[in-house]
Amino acid sequence: MTATALRPTDLRSVQDAVLDTTGPLAVAGTGTAAGWGGTLGPVDAELDTTGLTGVITHNPGDMTVAVRAGTPLRELAAELAPHGQYVAFDAARVADGATVGGLFATADAGPAALVHGSLRDLVIGVTVVLADGTVARSGGHVIKNVAGYDLAKLLHGSYGTLGVVAEVVLRLHPVPKASATLVVDRPLAEAAELAGLVLGGPYEPAALEWTSAGRLLLRVAGTERALPARVERLRELVGGTEADPWADPWAEHAALVRGDGTQAVLRIGVRPSRLPGVLAELPAVAVTAGLGTGVATVALDPAAVAGAHALVHAAGGTSALRSRPAAAVAPAWGPAPPAVGVLRAVKAELDPKGRFGPGRFDPWM
Repeated sequence: MTATALRPTDLRSVQDAVLDTTGPLAVAGTGTAAGWGGTLGPVDAELDTTGLTGVITHNPGDMTVAVRAGTPLRELAAELAPHGQYVAFDAARVADGATVGGLFATADAGPAALVHGSLRDLVIGVTVVLADGTVARSGGHVIKNVAGYDLAKLLHGSYGTLGVVAEVVLRLHPVPKASATLVVDRPLAEAAELAGLVLGGPYEPAALEWTSAGRLLLRVAGTERALPARVERLRELVGGTEADPWADPWAEHAALVRGDGTQAVLRIGVRPSRLPGVLAELPAVAVTAGLGTGVATVALDPAAVAGAHALVHAAGGTSALRSRPAAAVAPAWGPAPPAVGVLRAVKAELDPKGRFGPGRFDPWM
């Protein structure tokens, strides 16, 4: 049976779409993360958010913007650029047209999370339509809250299983006047030691990532006048060379995060001090690792995914399957976390009939 396609264009039509359907419902954006998480089960309807586009309110003085959730982040960036502002978020999928709501719902992030965090930290308000048609808001001008819940925190990484995110309010930052990247050739263990020195000193890197090509990338941002001295001070500590400004030293990171369809891609997060040890034990084909955030993306054989989940769980971390070859069978999630009971309770409260995103968190719920 083919799912009914729904494409609302405003908040009211999102509410109508939810109320006019009764069975299982999937929420989809541009599809850049359609295969992430657990395999979606059968649904009666698919709600396409790409009709929910455009800026609602931009307050340059307050450095905030309210935007509809189906807006591609790269389009929002183009609209904000003339004001010298941007959303300080650089997940690889942004270049592929990923939407604000989709990036938020999948808890994606990029190297800039070292300083600015993920969208969990940048989203200051959200409007969501719940399974019973309730329109709930948190942050900004509150019309209706879901008592006891911080909706923005709950919905971040919920994979469309708790409600339909319709509008998002984001904190903005000034666009850096200049930036540069130092490239340092080091194996993982040595790179981790250098990262500790950088993060423990007055160097303030804007991003810090190690790739399995044996390269530590350190991005520095600032004013055009101050940047050269900051780069030189960092080079005196770690060595390396400044990347060609016309090249993209971060391309390897982006390519690995996207995946090439031949391997499974797993996103892991552990305490930063434990990350090098965990990565050394994983049978990874390729790695890109945020040594300051403790978040890494690894490519590995689909048959090794279950073992990788268990290893990360044993280290006190979390892991989620991002992509896999079309015919591969691999678990999306590892052993259930201690808070899985809370997750199930929230799901039962906000979506008691289990309408949204069936299968996304199997076998946890």
